[in-house]
Amino acid sequence: MSYLLNFTNDTAKTILIDIIKTVNQPDNSKKLSEAKASAGKEMILMMQYVFPLVMQIQMEVIKQHGFPGNREGLVQFSQLIREIERENSEIARLRSQIRAIYLPPIAVNTTNDVLI
Repeated sequence: MSYLLNFTNDTAKTILIDIIKTVNQPDNSKKLSEAKASAGKEMILMMQYVFPLVMQIQMEVIKQHGFPGNREGLVQFSQLIREIERENSEIARLRSQIRAIYLPPIAVNTTNDVLI
């Protein structure tokens, strides 16, 4: 639990940047591109193919920063990030970048047209 004692905004930023860099490494980028191609625009398929790859990358990175390299470690890390991002727009921006990898943008109809 020593990672909790040293977890600061700077630590959070460093880890999030490391995750983004790791995702963008050629091997990982290729795997994610292939998974996204298989999923198309289907959210269920994105969660089936892309999400697990991103979670695995995150677990590998957080392990290098002292977190357990498993699901529990990822949950702990995510909870810490959510607490910090409320007050730190840079952390929120970085987390959004990571989420955008496995959560495709949702098209929202902004018109108020009523069909009769």
